[in-house]
Parts: sequence; structure tokens; C-alpha cells
Amino acid sequence: MGLTSQKLVVKESRRARRKATVNFLIDSGVAYSLVPGRILKKLGVRPHRQVDFSLADGSTIRRQVGDAYFELQGEGGAPPVIFGKEGDNPLLGARTLESIGLVVDPFKRRLIPMRMLLV
Repeated sequence: MGLTSQKLVVKESRRARRKATVNFLIDSGVAYSLVPGRILKKLGVRPHRQVDFSLADGSTIRRQVGDAYFELQGEGGAPPVIFGKEGDNPLLGARTLESIGLVVDPFKRRLIPMRMLLV
């Protein structure tokens, strides 16, 4: 797909007033999105578990996971989110894209509305 990035608003919940605009690298090959933990904590997002993640080089890292609200152009969803540590880059993963109803157009390198199926 190449490198594609997108700015999204992140909040603790849909109705929360505090928000942050984060520039994400879109990686539909990862399940969860990653946001710097310091941003999530400022927004009031709380972790509810720790998860071990496998990296491309075969190593494993442990990160906290919570739930945050992601919004783009008035559409939003509240999927799980990884609390990133210093040096972790913000990633926009498949669960977040699905919760907002978006997919990646690999030819134009942008996000487009997903065709919703009820099957």
C-alpha cells in the first residue's frame, strides 16, 4: 500500500470535551491502533489490561490497552487502543478503521467509506 497517514481526533468518549488531534500512520495489517500513552492519559483514557504483542522482527513487547473514541469527519468509534511508550509511533489499525466504517484505497492512498455488509 505504501505509506499513508491521516489525522484523527482522539477522545476518552464520544461526548468528552478534551480531545487531541493525532497524525497516524495507517497500517491495516495491525489490529489495534497505538496512541502515545501520555496523550491518552491527558484525555482521561484508562488502561484495563496488558497485552503482549509480536513485532515483525519476532520480538515481543508488552503494552497497556484501553478504549478510546476516534473521530474523522464526524464519524467515530471506540475500539481498543494501545498505550504507546516513548519512541512508539502512532498507528491506525484495522479495528479502528472498521469502527469508523473506513477502508484504505491502496491506489489513491486515502481512506474511503467501507461498504457495510449485514450477512
